[in-house]
Amino acid sequence: MPPPFKLAGIDHVVLRVNDMQRALDFYCGVLGCTEERRVPKFGLVQLRAGGSLIDLLDVSQQADKNSGRNMDHFALTITPFEEGAIHAHLVANGVGPGRVEQRYGAQGVGPSIYIHDPDGNQVELKGPPGENLN
Repeated sequence: MPPPFKLAGIDHVVLRVNDMQRALDFYCGVLGCTEERRVPKFGLVQLRAGGSLIDLLDVSQQADKNSGRNMDHFALTITPFEEGAIHAHLVANGVGPGRVEQRYGAQGVGPSIYIHDPDGNQVELKGPPGENLN
């Protein structure tokens, strides 16, 4: 059975970085990203990369800074975001869905849910901004 949504693209990728200034110099200075916003509470800097975001997460502020991973998660834009249908689809396919919350992404604040792929990579399914959680 096909999913109850269509993939529209990559919303954002969250990278764990050891040196925030070095990462900003590379992504902004070398690749041409622009800083969109900062969330100091999480040690997060969000960079605009065309229609998507690259989020830089300062691992020096994280409890699991030595986890050996440099990607926190990536987010896929999906539409429509129908919570009940998505939950049923994931469960039917053996995927444990997380809690649906309103989160910021490349298009603004909208509903999202975290899941894990078979290798343990965290994936965020991100709905369009303004969609209700129903």
